[in-house]
Amino acid sequence: MIRSIVRGFGAALPKRVMTNQEIEGVVETTDEWIVQRTGIRQRYIAGEGETTASLGEAAARAALANAGIEADQIDMIIVATSTPDNTFPATAVNIQNRLGISGGFAFDVQAVCSGFVYAMTTADAYIRGGMATRVLVIGAETFSRILDWKDRTTCVLFGDGAGAVVLEAGEGEGKTSDRGILASQLRSDGTHKDKLYVDGGPSSTGTVGHLRMEGREVFKHAVGMITDVIEAAFDATGTTADDLDWLVPHQANKRIIDGSAKKLGIPLEKVVITVDQHGNTSAASIPLALAVAAGDGRIKKGDLVMLEAMGGGFTWGAVLLRW
Repeated sequence: MIRSIVRGFGAALPKRVMTNQEIEGVVETTDEWIVQRTGIRQRYIAGEGETTASLGEAAARAALANAGIEADQIDMIIVATSTPDNTFPATAVNIQNRLGISGGFAFDVQAVCSGFVYAMTTADAYIRGGMATRVLVIGAETFSRILDWKDRTTCVLFGDGAGAVVLEAGEGEGKTSDRGILASQLRSDGTHKDKLYVDGGPSSTGTVGHLRMEGREVFKHAVGMITDVIEAAFDATGTTADDLDWLVPHQANKRIIDGSAKKLGIPLEKVVITVDQHGNTSAASIPLALAVAAGDGRIKKGDLVMLEAMGGGFTWGAVLLRW
């Protein structure tokens, strides 16, 4: 059977680092409060000339170099983002052009913080369906541009960045020992829309708007939703938490990550955590964390890796893959 195998990975971050101490001068908060409630110590903020597309391009080039393939060997690009450079065309088309690719096809996926999981699942479906052979899957965001910098409950949480992987069609035997994506689980429930949203858009207000969040409500639902899709992925493959080498969660809040790992019986030493350095980078957080952990040698060929995320909508999902 056809499997979607990760051939390369890459990441890109803006030049500017904003520490908690710097945020203390913007809104009424403290480093101690932010670390205690979220685990975040700093985040990266896009500057002049740095956009979702430019960061996505840089992450894509790094992933291509890591995979050892040329841009013109890519036949599909999916970009997960909630902060596109333009209302249209898709940021994926912009990045396609920046990479000098004129063949194949490209489009965006919008599932907020779950975007990368949705994009990986979509790419896997195209590969297994024979419509693509090599796919660039990119998560890229500039959330700093939709934040209300007077709202201390949200502006301390988010950062900018991009991560990417190259997925390539390979052969498997239909076993959990196969390399590549083994299972995906996706969910959404629009009844929770008003708990995490942006209060603007082309059709409603004609403005970009700002991010709004009911933090307690998001936290209340997060652990249960995350464990639901992870357990479903285990059930679909006949694997368990004991078989897992690494959990790479969406980097929203360390308390959510810790709570999910505890409920699932996954030791924290098997959990990749980068929220302290990057903050919540929405759809970019999982590929950024993958690039860190694979880059420093923690994630190795043959490791069983679980990706999971929950985002506005609510959307949530998990992907189980063998690296």
